[in-house]
Amino acid sequence: MAAKIKSITARQILDSRGNPSVEVDVTLTNGILGRAAVPSGASTGEREACELRDGGKAYGGKGTTKAVKNVNTVIAKKLVGMEVNKQALIDSAMLALDGTPFKTKLGANAILGVSMAVCVAAAKDSKISLWKYIAKLHGTKKVTLPCPMCNVINGGAHSSAPIDFQEFMVAPVGAKSFSSALQMVTEIFHSLKKVLKDGGFDTTVGDEGGFAPGAAIKKDKSGKFVIKGTMTLEGALDALGKATEAAGYKFGKDIKIALDVASSEFCNKEKGDKKTYTFKKSTGKTMTSAQLVSYYEKLIKKYPIFSIEDGLDESDWAGWKVLTDKLGKQINLVGDDLFVTNPTIFKEGLENGIANAILIKVNQVGSITETLEAIKMAQEAGYAPVVSHRSGETEDAFIADLAVGTAAGQIKTGSLSRTDRVCKYNQLLRIEEELGKDAVYAGDPRKALK
Repeated sequence: MAAKIKSITARQILDSRGNPSVEVDVTLTNGILGRAAVPSGASTGEREACELRDGGKAYGGKGTTKAVKNVNTVIAKKLVGMEVNKQALIDSAMLALDGTPFKTKLGANAILGVSMAVCVAAAKDSKISLWKYIAKLHGTKKVTLPCPMCNVINGGAHSSAPIDFQEFMVAPVGAKSFSSALQMVTEIFHSLKKVLKDGGFDTTVGDEGGFAPGAAIKKDKSGKFVIKGTMTLEGALDALGKATEAAGYKFGKDIKIALDVASSEFCNKEKGDKKTYTFKKSTGKTMTSAQLVSYYEKLIKKYPIFSIEDGLDESDWAGWKVLTDKLGKQINLVGDDLFVTNPTIFKEGLENGIANAILIKVNQVGSITETLEAIKMAQEAGYAPVVSHRSGETEDAFIADLAVGTAAGQIKTGSLSRTDRVCKYNQLLRIEEELGKDAVYAGDPRKALK
């Protein structure tokens, strides 16, 4: 018999941006402790589960003491005494307590913190690794180490760089193991730093640890420092190619590119079906949905791009259908803001033939059970699930185990700097070591598609 929940305690902690978040401890009757911390996003979907904040002056209104109180009182009162291995039952009980579609009463940050901590405690109680326990919950027959999609250049809402696209990622599709994959992207990360410096660009990093190049500054003939231009979208892609080749790898074979456009951030949000998009951080140019799709077609012909995330606004379903029909057989089209990890919304997308991949963020939907449901739906429909961090992260590495346990095949967890990003990669290295000869690297994410 599984141990029962003895106590649940939440506290306010800080995330990687210095904003408050929620951490939860679940203690069992046998003394086992499960702990989890909740991430937070910068560019968020309109239909994401509610992240409950305090408002007021403290922490600029971003405090989480209301969510913490909800855990320590309402949720704890309901769950204490329940068997810890009843994940679905526990999550269902919290959803019933909240009683709202988007968890606005208790807060998704409260519910998720408990849900994750329960999962961690249950794995410990079962005396197995977290990834093994998740595989058991999910019914995974053969786990895999995911292909890392490393965000080495940060734009959009994640940095001050004058680039409208939010993430420029390198993916080591040609690697034979996760450890060799990580070595490849790490070497490219350091190579990219030199490429940017040689071009006169600064190498400060953004929220997710990738470089945020702005203006190119060089000395003129008189010795004065002058601005010689700014980083452009295609300039960023060119830099990735140069860095890859300089590191000794083949661009397009060993390494391919994934983009998170995060187009909802520069969509003009007109009413009705017709949307327009303005490159507000760079050229100021405005495009229709069709023109933006045509631009993507141009980019994938010029660069080895295998994945585009949130290529159109979450409300631009007509545009998404055009995008899917034109590019769906060539590249991964990932729905993030589009689906917000919500099984109900995702089902609608499946029925309409929108996208061919889904981003999985645990805090978008707010419970482990619902997260696993979304992943299962994707896998059964032939959509590629991509497990992802958020731009506001903590030292919690839960998503590494989630990616392996569900055999998701892909993971997004930032660049090769900042401990809040690297801790996930390090956990994947530990899991690979634990698997030993049974470790299987997922490799090219395109293979995840039917």
